[in-house]
Amino acid sequence: MIDPTDRVVMISGASRGIGLAIAQVLHAKGYSVSAGARDLAALQRALRDQAGDRLHCATYEATDRASHRAWLDGTLDRFGRLDGLVNNAGTSNSFSIEAGDEADLDALWAINVKGPLFLTRLCLPHLKAAGSGRIINIASLSGKRVRNENIAYSMTKHAMLALTHGTRRIGWDHGVRATAICPGFVATDLTADVTKIGTAEMIDPLDLAELAATALALPNTAAMAEMLVNCRMEDTL
Repeated sequence: MIDPTDRVVMISGASRGIGLAIAQVLHAKGYSVSAGARDLAALQRALRDQAGDRLHCATYEATDRASHRAWLDGTLDRFGRLDGLVNNAGTSNSFSIEAGDEADLDALWAINVKGPLFLTRLCLPHLKAAGSGRIINIASLSGKRVRNENIAYSMTKHAMLALTHGTRRIGWDHGVRATAICPGFVATDLTADVTKIGTAEMIDPLDLAELAATALALPNTAAMAEMLVNCRMEDTL
């Protein structure tokens, strides 16, 4: 396993939910964490217990390329290196094949796909230089199968799987390993309106964060391309 000491990881969407849990768990394990989110003040409040030399908070807006560059530059200025990137920021809506405005489709594509793609492009040279760079893409089981009407969300998560495998291919010879984590229902704000399963039966964000930490710490010789994480039995898996 890779020693987290002196390793620096950027995490998008780190002010709540899965991203916050990953930031907290990685920091507790000894990583230096560079956290990004749209609301900087909310991010700083969420991570106030982690404040110190191993935490950097920055504004990240998936649709604003300038924020990508500023966040990366701030991370490098603060820590001098980059070893990992967690593309976690994402959203959902009810756009379906039969209903929904095109603007809703465009919004999901911009946030869930183009954001991670262009942030990956920006960070990849530094991850290659590290020799053991890691990229964790928080996808979904909706990127492996289609089980509801929210087709735009499922399409973007299928695209996240393609991004992960493409990144693995071009980064492999440089020691970069990419993993897509594909959970079912996770107990976050995004699933607050779900009625088909109770919150207590959903995946705890902290448990998912431990899986992300495992993927970050595995050596180059033991990389996992995908992690499929169930909270209930699924016959397709």
